[in-house]
Amino acid sequence: MADMEAVIWDLGGTLLNTYPDVDRALAAVISAEPGESLLQEVAQLTRRSSGEAISTLARRYDLPEHDLRTAYDGTKARWADRPPPVMDGAREVLAAVRATGGLNLVATHRERDSAEALLASLSLAVDDLVCAPDGFARKPDPAMVRALLERHRLEPGECLAVGDRPADVAAARAAGVRGVLLRTPGVALDAGDAEQIDHLPELLTLPDR
Repeated sequence: MADMEAVIWDLGGTLLNTYPDVDRALAAVISAEPGESLLQEVAQLTRRSSGEAISTLARRYDLPEHDLRTAYDGTKARWADRPPPVMDGAREVLAAVRATGGLNLVATHRERDSAEALLASLSLAVDDLVCAPDGFARKPDPAMVRALLERHRLEPGECLAVGDRPADVAAARAAGVRGVLLRTPGVALDAGDAEQIDHLPELLTLPDR
């Protein structure tokens, strides 16, 4: 990762460990005391898309989507006072990028107010942020990645994008950026031949390409 002009980060599930809260909230709508198998089932869905998880679970368990959406929104609201933890190694890698003169940029599906509040509450400093609700197509569309490249006059081949979903990697590739998938333990995702890591500090020793 040496001398990268920028790293384009996903937010939830990549810089912030949001999934445990989301998975528990959705599973609790299905069962008051969700077991490990149910949590695993929910996790497999949320790693693709929270919206897809809500609609799929509603059909699968004959539940109103509204109930699942309310649980999801309630989790996000609680983060205003009790934000999710920073992902292990995130601060280390952010600092390393900054130390070499690179930019830390974020492309997220989250609403801007929510994203900015989470970053501020956890004292995570980034150089720029684009959010799908600001008018950008959601990943795997490359619109957010391209917007950051254009805004900062970056060469795609000199940047790296990191996310926890195959859509993050697909968006990066479509914009000509090297994409890396951060795996979730125990959750198998089809990301094709994408580079994959288990822990963020592995980014610091990625071979050049």
